[in-house]
Amino acid sequence: MLTVDRVTVTYDRTPAVRDASLEIADGEVLALLGPSGSGKSTLLRAIAGLEPATGAVRWDGDDLAGVPVHRRGFGLVFQDGQLFPHRDVAGNIAFGPRMQGTPPADRERRVAELLDLVGLAGYERRPVTELSGGEAQRVALARALAPRPRLLLLDEPLSGLDAELRESLALDLVGVLRRAKTTTLLVTHDQEEAFTLADRLAVLDDGHVRQSGDVVDVWRAPADERVARFLGVTTVLSGELVDGRVSCPFGSVDLPWAPAGAASSTGAAASTGAASTGTGSRGSGSSGAAVTVGLRPHALRVAADGVPGEVVTRARRRDHTRVTVDVSASVPGVSTVDAVAAMSETVRPGDEVRLALDPDGVAIVG
Repeated sequence: MLTVDRVTVTYDRTPAVRDASLEIADGEVLALLGPSGSGKSTLLRAIAGLEPATGAVRWDGDDLAGVPVHRRGFGLVFQDGQLFPHRDVAGNIAFGPRMQGTPPADRERRVAELLDLVGLAGYERRPVTELSGGEAQRVALARALAPRPRLLLLDEPLSGLDAELRESLALDLVGVLRRAKTTTLLVTHDQEEAFTLADRLAVLDDGHVRQSGDVVDVWRAPADERVARFLGVTTVLSGELVDGRVSCPFGSVDLPWAPAGAASSTGAAASTGAASTGTGSRGSGSSGAAVTVGLRPHALRVAADGVPGEVVTRARRRDHTRVTVDVSASVPGVSTVDAVAAMSETVRPGDEVRLALDPDGVAIVG
């Protein structure tokens, strides 16, 4: 198990990472998710021993302070792979085992095993300069896994690839990590990548770990509005939760995952700033709990019935149409909201539409 305890990294007296604490269980994949400049890669480098830091990094309780990078037993894969250009594929993958003193026959078996694992069987003699971007990243992953590291560190491993290849390789990488059963820390700013690969998320912002937990739990219940907006929430409203059913100005939906009783006190919900939208819960006499409701764009869908509004902008995506809708005449205190329409829907700016609430896009904030 990796334990990161109050790690701080400072550059020119300015903290890049502040009191960061994490735990990764054996065999688990944790995604360190955050915007560019949030300190993700800096924290990864501190864990690897590449950056001086205060606090503690421990493996199974043993403090790694003073343990050099090459003695930590960690494997690293960076965005550009950093393969050795003068070695072929087999030479790159065999480098770690060779440095460990592994006999040549065992090295060859390990190379063949890993090439099969990453879907590149038969590539042993291929020059790395002739590999595509996706192939190069697969070789970089195989090279990192070859010495059987106790922790794999992936720093934005797919961000240099085009969108189609990135999605395909992410799905392949899921299988590789599950079969290898290697404890993994993935650094990424891409939410889909994190959700595809990880068992758990840690959201890093301005050097702070603002929230960590199971992927689905963090997605459904962001710790605060800042985390919620980073995770795709575009509209924040006051609402009410009663017996697992949430109500807000756009309607009511069942959230089977929400607490059956009070999710938070009225005061706690108000303190998040949800009331700034001008919408309140259904009444002070209600037995429910006041909550802050976060709506991602797909929480509001163009439908036959619902809250009326006027389309302001439209943008087509691969599998839906994204629209901005003016609801100021229907929802006091709210001007525009983001919503989606089916590709088959013909919607244009100026059209009158109705918006229905979809529970799949609803989060309870805080």
